[in-house]
Amino acid sequence: MTAPNVFQPPTHEGHTTHIGSLDEYRRMHRESIDNPEQFFGKLGRELLSWSKPSTTVKSGGFHDGDIAWFLGGELNVSYNCVDRHAAENPDRVAIIWEADEPGHDERWTYRKLQQEVCRFANVLLKFGVRKGDTVAIYLPMVPEAAVAMLACTRIGAIHSTVFAGFSAEALRDRILDADCRILITADQGKRGGKTVHLKQIADEALAGCPHVRNVIVFQRTGDMAVPFSAPRDVWWHEEVADQRPYCPPVPMNSEDPLFMLYTSGSTGKPKGVLHTQAGYLLGAAATCKYVFDIHPGDVFGCMADVGWITGHSYIVYGPLALGVTTVMFESVPTYPNASRYWVMVDKHRITQFYTAPTAIRALRRLGDEPVAPYKLDSLRVLGSVGEPINPEAWLWYHDVVGRKRCMIVDTYWQTETGSHIITPLPGVTPTKPGSATLPFFGIDVAILDPETGRELEGNDVTGVLAVRQPFPSLTRTVYNNHRRYLDTYMRPYNGYYFTGDGATRDSDGYIWINGRLDDVINVAGHRISTAEVEAALILHPACAEAAVVGVAHDVTGQAIVCFCTLKSHGAGDSLEKALIGQVRTHIGPFATPQRVVIVHDLPKTRSGKIMRRILRKIAGKEVTIKDYDEPESIAAKLGDLSTLAEPGVVKHLLERFA
Repeated sequence: MTAPNVFQPPTHEGHTTHIGSLDEYRRMHRESIDNPEQFFGKLGRELLSWSKPSTTVKSGGFHDGDIAWFLGGELNVSYNCVDRHAAENPDRVAIIWEADEPGHDERWTYRKLQQEVCRFANVLLKFGVRKGDTVAIYLPMVPEAAVAMLACTRIGAIHSTVFAGFSAEALRDRILDADCRILITADQGKRGGKTVHLKQIADEALAGCPHVRNVIVFQRTGDMAVPFSAPRDVWWHEEVADQRPYCPPVPMNSEDPLFMLYTSGSTGKPKGVLHTQAGYLLGAAATCKYVFDIHPGDVFGCMADVGWITGHSYIVYGPLALGVTTVMFESVPTYPNASRYWVMVDKHRITQFYTAPTAIRALRRLGDEPVAPYKLDSLRVLGSVGEPINPEAWLWYHDVVGRKRCMIVDTYWQTETGSHIITPLPGVTPTKPGSATLPFFGIDVAILDPETGRELEGNDVTGVLAVRQPFPSLTRTVYNNHRRYLDTYMRPYNGYYFTGDGATRDSDGYIWINGRLDDVINVAGHRISTAEVEAALILHPACAEAAVVGVAHDVTGQAIVCFCTLKSHGAGDSLEKALIGQVRTHIGPFATPQRVVIVHDLPKTRSGKIMRRILRKIAGKEVTIKDYDEPESIAAKLGDLSTLAEPGVVKHLLERFA
């Protein structure tokens, strides 16, 4: 009999998944590990179009970071994502743009996408952009963001897409590090009914970027008060109007750089993770096909932003490489009300829906009523991305949104991996709420002892999550700093790719992600995962969200501090004690929090990521309410706060922790 906490993969009448059984998956996975040249050589021929076939499928390894795939092969990413589909079915919808304004959407066919990509590629050529040049993209969630990215790939330029929520300082640092001479931005952006002054922010950044020679400005709102400095600044619409709607795609070597994406961090120089052409595109396409069970005619709805790796892989490159329809969502899930996602699913007949646990938890907090009126009968697969999802949010997603008939794929991956590395597969994987389950093809997972680096064999083990051998979509280097690449990913545990995360392999061989290793708290010799404590807190019926950090403690080395939001108003010593008891009950007395702080919100980026570094510094009393009225002091102690969705939450947190 199936255990109550194990869910068998659902079936849908008249629909056949790409992989039919767990045995078939195991056979394919074994082949991908034992004979990657044969497995990925075949997959590359099936999913990608080449102008020149490769001579060597796989070479290099982790020791020197000389990893390469499909050497000798040539292809063009723009051709793979646009031209071949436009030739086959030009009227097929490539992009559905769901604008911030409710009720406003656009549909772009593959023919239109091809023409717009070509026109903009010709604009880039006009301004001197050539193969190997770097181009900065700072755009809102509009179809033109995908056009800009694909236009760069068409002519062999390397794009550096910067999330449109980053500050002028963060944008400046990324432009300088990538040595970009061209910036593509917009007059303004729209999000949740609010206006974001992108061009104004860009101009502040460019004050420190003397080498930028041209700024191409897309008109999103048409506000004529937006600053504009001709001849440096040019309007997107004016430039493309004069360009031919065809630009020949440049053949690219499989290992030529494709794009860089800067990983977030609280301190230090920005780290530009560099991905290359064929291996990355194959990883994005293969995971889209198998993880989301994508078939012709599907409508893929990823709610991320193109400024993050999720948007790169699962809004732009993965779905378009497969020739299906991809949704670009400009707004937020609660604007104008908490039904926004579900209105969109029914309106566009979305078949796969992909969002972050933060959004799922926030919507769960608002109850079932905003979901209940909608059919949601087009959905087959529901995905979770960004951080481990707690079982309660997983079950709500499965029961209320999926109506107990959709596959839940809790995907684990990173900016550096380019595509999913541990994930369930539709039609294949029995799922356990909260577990990322099993590795994807080509991913040879190892659990290492954090102190010795020795591999922990068998099941029921906890340690460092690592990968034994290279896979196609893995990042190849840090831009202009290969030593940092090796020191960060290859040298901490020699012979392995170091993910930086802790994990548990349970008795069934399933992988549970325990969070970043710097998010493991060592209390009196007990290594306690913050994710585990957060999951215990969420079990309390009053708790909506939780974030847990470690602080220094004179006796135990570290102590646990918890920040919780509630499903309804009201707090007090009794509730804080109940939440502490919740952790003691579900983990053990050794995990007793030093303090639980009830707050009305947590510090989150506009993409929904909880900024735990802020909580650590507040809990560690590195910053106090006295610092708040001194902007220089607060900036020095907490770093860049411009990406916070609600900056005022910092003051609230400082007051609560005082």
